[in-house]
Amino acid sequence: MKKELDQYLNFLEHEKNASPHTISSYRRDLLQLAQYMEERSMKLKEIDNVALRGFLARLHGEKNKKSTIARKLASVRSFLQYCMMKKWLEDNPAKIVSTPKQEHHVPSFLSEEEVAEFLDLPQSRQPLDLRDKAILELLYATGIRVSELVKIDLEEVNFEERLIRIMGKGKKERIVPFGRLAADSLRFYILARSQINKGDVEEKALFVNYRGERLTSRSIERIVDKYINITAIRRKISPHSLRHSFASHLLGRGADLRVIQELLGHESLATTQKYTHLDLKQLLKVYRKSHPRS
Repeated sequence: MKKELDQYLNFLEHEKNASPHTISSYRRDLLQLAQYMEERSMKLKEIDNVALRGFLARLHGEKNKKSTIARKLASVRSFLQYCMMKKWLEDNPAKIVSTPKQEHHVPSFLSEEEVAEFLDLPQSRQPLDLRDKAILELLYATGIRVSELVKIDLEEVNFEERLIRIMGKGKKERIVPFGRLAADSLRFYILARSQINKGDVEEKALFVNYRGERLTSRSIERIVDKYINITAIRRKISPHSLRHSFASHLLGRGADLRVIQELLGHESLATTQKYTHLDLKQLLKVYRKSHPRS
């Protein structure tokens, strides 16, 4: 199965333009399946729905979350569909294996007041604090993913139009606007950026660490954690919470769901709809104001 798996991963990279993160996830999921089959001396052409249910049962026994099991099953389905396309299999047994029912979690997000408190925390004029301020402001102003933020180069920021070119999932490009406060924070940071590491900084990257190297996603998580720990907020908040807050606040102020979908870079509107968790008081207010027979 190794040869077929290598061909599939190559197909994802070169024909589907999948991101390195996506390819890594597929590789990890499918290597688990390959190991399961090897333990049972099964060849690829022998795989059936009974074997796949056994594989899922093992994953469940290893205390994987339902969402993780569902993702791994999706990886298997996609791989076996590719095997059918290559005539290595006659059918796709994963199609008749049910996806585990998912728990529905409301994404964590901050109120507008909490966001204002949080974004005001980096207050010193030191270069790294100015950088942190710009990072937090930009995450909330644009709703971009952390993985997208760390890829931004200086040349991709248009201050005149207040727009940033973002390279999203699947190497899909989109243009995202940002507001005046984020623009001000970015300008202050860029003026001080050359002082980081005595000017020996990576030329292209917008956000760099104290060694002058491009920041990583893990570094952004640590920055967010640092400021969350000095607020009064005592629930689980991550960098992604600023993305959720961005979408929730736009929606709460009347933005069209499809506009939010475009800004977030979601392929499916269904993905964006998880942000429609306005509280009952807000829903009633909008309904009574808008409905002709309310």
